[in-house]
Amino acid sequence: MARKNPRTHAIGGRHGARCGELLALLNEYIDGEVDPSICKELENHLAKCNPCRVVVDNVRKTITLYRKDEPCDLPAGFRSRLHAALRNCWKETGHGKKRRESR
Repeated sequence: MARKNPRTHAIGGRHGARCGELLALLNEYIDGEVDPSICKELENHLAKCNPCRVVVDNVRKTITLYRKDEPCDLPAGFRSRLHAALRNCWKETGHGKKRRESR
């Protein structure tokens, strides 16, 4: 007997919709453009599904930061790690060498 996927839900009358299909409605949901009956079902799903809730929360936070249109400071440790990772990536792809050679 096949096991039922624990992440399978019925949304908008479509039985067997999965989290990925639910997240396909994410833009419309965040913009408030989803039919109220489907919106209620999405909210019920989000109340029970932590991975989907994390995605929705992150998208909302990203939109909020974007709308503020203000630069934000990165924590010092993160900033240092990010710069080191970018330098390493730059070196590995050879871009750093090309730039130095063209001087």
